[in-house]
Amino acid sequence: MNISISPTATELGNSAAKCVAGILNEAVNLNGEARMVVSTGSSQFEMFQALIQEEVDWTKVTVFHLDEYIGLPVTHNASFRKYLYERFINLVPVKKFFSVDVEGNTAGRIKELTSELHKKPVDMGLIGIGVNGHIAFNDPPADFNTRDAYIIVRLNDQCKMQQVNEGWFKTLKDVPDEAVSMSVWQIMQCKTIISVVPHLVKADAVKKTLSRKTTNKVPATILKQHPDWHLFLDRNSASGVIRY
Repeated sequence: MNISISPTATELGNSAAKCVAGILNEAVNLNGEARMVVSTGSSQFEMFQALIQEEVDWTKVTVFHLDEYIGLPVTHNASFRKYLYERFINLVPVKKFFSVDVEGNTAGRIKELTSELHKKPVDMGLIGIGVNGHIAFNDPPADFNTRDAYIIVRLNDQCKMQQVNEGWFKTLKDVPDEAVSMSVWQIMQCKTIISVVPHLVKADAVKKTLSRKTTNKVPATILKQHPDWHLFLDRNSASGVIRY
């Protein structure tokens, strides 16, 4: 486990982007390509802004989508696909983007994504940590046992309120009840995991992640078992574990 603490979210984003670019470039140099999983949310804004400025041969990078609400079209303001297209995918010439499409045959799309995901190892996963300690949409108590690559999950109220507080939805009732999410097991198969976790609202989740034993009641605690986990914090998100 490697922990980096920056004074601000912007500096955190810059540091994390350099780390991401280094891992991708190393994979391209070794294998002729790189494969990555990407997350979304307001906590990733600064990182994506910095990442698109890094020197990476994006034409050799395949990108997999982490999760998406069921029932939201890609045109909805809160759609994670819309987020990624606007802040990442449309700004760099990636080789291929495998999105979690929820229109039509969701089960069929999950099968397609699983097939593509399992063709080769994934070099890196950008995996955020939610206010309730979730990773992807695996809310507590998360399923640590399933070996399915993607699963359909129900969102708990704390998760929904985070989305409201971040401005994606007006009220709790507007947030969809279900989502397609990459499973905890599949996330842990990434060779390297980078977690970008700024802002004071994440301080309690960071504290619980680092201080508690592995438990599905704080799903992010399982990341401590990963052999190559990089946690990027700012002073606000680290304030529950370090005093300044």
